[in-house]
Amino acid sequence: MAVTEELAQAISGVGEAVGGSVVRVGGGWRTGSGVVVGDGLVLTNAHNVRGDATIVSFADGRRAEAELKGIDVDGDLAVLAVDTSGASVIGWSDAAAHIGTPVFAVTGAESGARVTFGFVSSVARAFRGPRGRRISGSLEHTAPLAPGSSGSPLVDANGKLVGLNTNRLANGFYLALPTDEALRGRVAALQRGESAERPRLGIGIAPSFVAHRMRRAVGLPERDGVLVREVEDGSPAATAGIAEGDLIVEAAGKPIRQPDDVYDALGGVHSGGSLSLRLVRGAEERTLEVHFDAGGDTAGSGPVH
Repeated sequence: MAVTEELAQAISGVGEAVGGSVVRVGGGWRTGSGVVVGDGLVLTNAHNVRGDATIVSFADGRRAEAELKGIDVDGDLAVLAVDTSGASVIGWSDAAAHIGTPVFAVTGAESGARVTFGFVSSVARAFRGPRGRRISGSLEHTAPLAPGSSGSPLVDANGKLVGLNTNRLANGFYLALPTDEALRGRVAALQRGESAERPRLGIGIAPSFVAHRMRRAVGLPERDGVLVREVEDGSPAATAGIAEGDLIVEAAGKPIRQPDDVYDALGGVHSGGSLSLRLVRGAEERTLEVHFDAGGDTAGSGPVH
């Protein structure tokens, strides 16, 4: 059998096996995608969810209101609770995808499932989540995706889930969150209603080059660090005494050179814990201890850390 015929059969088979598992999430220009991962459960990207309820459209044309079961905004994952009667549940792949793995992207369309073919072109890629946090370990692939495909399944030749399509890159490349053991554990927690809660300082920051430029402008010596450009009222940062214009140069004993260093430091803080920050305010250095309430603080939007 010719390679093209084998590929055609594989695409057709994937469409039949997976098409009934794919859903549309939301409506209008904000429509995203999702996939049925269990009875009454749909997995999608957090950036597809607006509020505690949304509309889910199934492959058979049925529409139903879904409630948010659990969400991990910084990891860009969400699980919706909805009546999935008539929809098929996708299976998880036991094999990890690697460079060269053939993959199929399956999305919903008006006339049925849309299936595209490509290869994994890179692994361990990173991108920014909805609130600016770096999400590492993504699969880069070449299976074309139309707008509104984020949250759709990336599957292997057997129709098993290997990734959740998340980000469209330039020049025909796309990113998917790999459905490895770590992600499955996070999804299982979301299915139990355990939303991820990561501590937040409650500050907006500017990169180091802005801090260098501003300190030069006022005649202060240059320092590596990130500049605090805003502080949320009532936030852990405000309570600790962090002020607009402070330069964060160290967190948990490690130097801060870029915003991702702040994210990494926060990643090591447990609920109810604290974080030691070294600041430069004008020409004066000081150390502050920031305390986080048990349960975390995940409120807010935009690039506030």
